[in-house]
Amino acid sequence: MTAVPLVDLTPWYSGDPEGRRQVATDVDRALCEVGVLLVTGHPLSPPLTHCLREEARLFFAESPAAKAELATFPGGRGWLPPGGGAAADLVESFGFGAEEPPAAVLGTPEEEWFAPNVWPAGTPCLRASATAFTRCCAAVAGELLQVLALALDLDADFFASRCAAGAWHADLTWYPARRTVGSVAPGQMRVAAHTEPGTLTLADREPGLGCSQVQTLDGAWVDVPWEPGALTVTAGDLLARWTGDRWRSAPHRVLPPPVEAPAEELLSLAFCAEPDPGVVVERLPTAAAGPTRYDPVTAGQYRRERAGSLPVG
Repeated sequence: MTAVPLVDLTPWYSGDPEGRRQVATDVDRALCEVGVLLVTGHPLSPPLTHCLREEARLFFAESPAAKAELATFPGGRGWLPPGGGAAADLVESFGFGAEEPPAAVLGTPEEEWFAPNVWPAGTPCLRASATAFTRCCAAVAGELLQVLALALDLDADFFASRCAAGAWHADLTWYPARRTVGSVAPGQMRVAAHTEPGTLTLADREPGLGCSQVQTLDGAWVDVPWEPGALTVTAGDLLARWTGDRWRSAPHRVLPPPVEAPAEELLSLAFCAEPDPGVVVERLPTAAAGPTRYDPVTAGQYRRERAGSLPVG
């Protein structure tokens, strides 16, 4: 498979066992061979994402001084300015998560990741739109986690029950136009190549020349296509660890703002389904798992090892 596949979830939502099995088979193949897929037939509506984008664009259009009041660090809640993450990336974002920290993290080192959300005063409707978006995404993610369990013939709630305590986070990511960022250094990207650390990331993207790409098994970079109404689903590192690399946590990136379209600016809406910090992730004891044997690690420990113990909030 050299192209990013498209899977229609309509048979899954219909409840028909044969249709559900086919969806699980198609998702399994996509994650084995690519690690990224597009899904349609989900309940996330275009009016909902349109409303959130309108509010998010109002926020990103505010002055740097106004946004600086909400500045945070990578992994935090609030505004991540240009250069706040990977210094060379041509992007800024706004992050948020569950309003209440999971009870299981209270009194643990992971509690620092669940600081209160901060919302911009200048765009008072952003909070309501973001909450509606994440509520719907959480429901879609819950269904996809059941799809994954069926693909491996596990208990239906195997993955969903391990991602149930509200450890998710969301990011509104703005990719400014070339005429806004000015000169672009050779090799500089909107977002450099990376993998997702968690379980699944769902993204509602916009079409553009400065698009997302995923690295294939043979090392080539291919465009992640845009399909109206489709969500881009990306497997993360912990899902790869659980499955012994049966499912790929594939490197992906976002191309630089194109010369051919100097006014092109894009806004991506992402929801990241994360395991609860105390969940132990280790290779599944099943013949369906891949050959890689990782040492057991809690989801919280893995996040710290990968990102370092960064101050957030």
